[in-house]
Amino acid sequence: MSPVEHLQELHGLPAFDFPDPGTHCELPAAGDVAWRLAVDAYGDSSEGFADLWDRFLGSVDASGVRAIVVGQWGEAYDNDSSIIVQRLVDARDRMTALRAVFIGDLEMEEAEISWIEQSDVTPVLEAYPLLEEFGVRGGSGLRFPAVRHKHLRRLRFEAGGLPGEVVRGLAAGEFPALESLDLWLGVEEYGGDATVADLAPILAGGRFPALRHLGLRNSEIQDEIAAVVAGSPVVAQLTSLDLSLGVLTDEGVTALLGGQPLTHLTRLDLHHNFVTEPVAERIRAALEPSGVEIDLSEVGDSWEDDGVVHRFTAVAE
Repeated sequence: MSPVEHLQELHGLPAFDFPDPGTHCELPAAGDVAWRLAVDAYGDSSEGFADLWDRFLGSVDASGVRAIVVGQWGEAYDNDSSIIVQRLVDARDRMTALRAVFIGDLEMEEAEISWIEQSDVTPVLEAYPLLEEFGVRGGSGLRFPAVRHKHLRRLRFEAGGLPGEVVRGLAAGEFPALESLDLWLGVEEYGGDATVADLAPILAGGRFPALRHLGLRNSEIQDEIAAVVAGSPVVAQLTSLDLSLGVLTDEGVTALLGGQPLTHLTRLDLHHNFVTEPVAERIRAALEPSGVEIDLSEVGDSWEDDGVVHRFTAVAE
């Protein structure tokens, strides 16, 4: 099963597809669902995203909308997300209850994750100072300069390649209420050039004082990340650590075992890895008696070509 799937919920609300033009159905109350807005770039309808957006705002009580999930807004590789960002910004005085936004809810059948053209998404945060959850799928063209946001609790970037510039901007930002941070770092071939040095301000602890969940996922340098995380001060404040979807090997798990205690965690997610069973048993034996839930499922198969060992992240192109 691909980790790149349509969201089923956001902000604790079930995702609801805003109907196509001409479809007659009773709409739920504005605040009861996470509204999924998407156009079919290859379908029969000529409705573009601007028309869809206007029809949406004309059909629901905008002041009651609490969560929005934006899917396909056109040809993913031809139109960046600035059209989405601008419309959200323009509607800020109408959508006063908005607390959660996700931009780029496309599955592989609609567009490969590396085809999704993003933009500078920080104006959304600036326009909605009470926003609590924000997520983005796709790293191409993505920008995230340093911002301050007092109320954001959950932040998520899903990418086959997350630019180092984005990680540095995030690390320089101020998010005093941030409890959950998920970064899919990806691979260099698709723009994922973030390094452990870029992560250093986050891993040093204190930058995000409320942080309880940290995901550094889907990375081709997963062993290097694990080694740094093993000695990072931020781990002491976490209850959940996620190093899944990457090319984690025995080397990375051994580094975790040799680092600071992890027995205070409630969950350690290492699924989709390249860890041998003896090393997997070692970390289970070290942590499970303390009540730590460990996910070591989906062990991948590496292969060798001309003396080079090849492994793969869960999501790249």
